[in-house]
Amino acid sequence: MMEERFMRRALLCAKKAAAMGEVPVGAVIVRNGKVISTGYNRRETDKNALRHAEITAIDRACKKLGGWRLWECDIYVTLEPCPMCAGAIINSRIRNVYIGAQDKKNGAMGSVTRLQDLFTHKPSVFFGVLSEECSAVLSGFFSELRKRKKETD
Repeated sequence: MMEERFMRRALLCAKKAAAMGEVPVGAVIVRNGKVISTGYNRRETDKNALRHAEITAIDRACKKLGGWRLWECDIYVTLEPCPMCAGAIINSRIRNVYIGAQDKKNGAMGSVTRLQDLFTHKPSVFFGVLSEECSAVLSGFFSELRKRKKETD
């Protein structure tokens, strides 16, 4: 299944983030069956609130394709986009969003709100692509973080 192939690539990106001590979120942008760009969370490393996986992947895709409209592209993301990232996805005209794990606290494409319903461009949103694997990477990361915190307390 093609969706799983690209989500596995996003999971590799998420694992890169985890190895850097970042919340493990990865994103992959695909056009015509080919990976155009990737991104992973780098907020702590870059000391920048904008360094989410989706924003990085969108920025790289725009540069590579020479424009801001990514209407022929799909994005695969391991965690449901936050409001900032959902807005960037909508504004860049990405057509399909494939999401691994839901974000019940900050998810802006179905869990807490559906930002895409408020605007003219409405990307199609698909949940559940490798959801168990995506959730496991996140829960494993936070479990390890709590364990280390307990050891230092």
